[in-house]
Amino acid sequence: MSVVIVGWDMNRMGMSVYRKYCKTYKCKGKSIHADVSSMDKQMGSPDLFILFTNTVSHKMVKTAVDEAKKNNVQVVRCHTSSGSALENILKEYVA
Repeated sequence: MSVVIVGWDMNRMGMSVYRKYCKTYKCKGKSIHADVSSMDKQMGSPDLFILFTNTVSHKMVKTAVDEAKKNNVQVVRCHTSSGSALENILKEYVA
């Protein structure tokens, strides 16, 4: 399963923690955390789109949701970007 995470907070959490959770649930994780204009090119074709809404702008959330709808990808929104939040989402949607 392929997962795109929007709102990856690399300064506070570190990419390795998110990668660990994705690896645990046997899914390929990709992050988008900055450039809204090229989101369609960065997104690829994931099975699940996870939005950590507290770490990105409203414009980026809207763009991400629009891209997900255009590609018929399920969107999960979560306010917190903690590792346990990601793990709970992966438990529910991947396992």
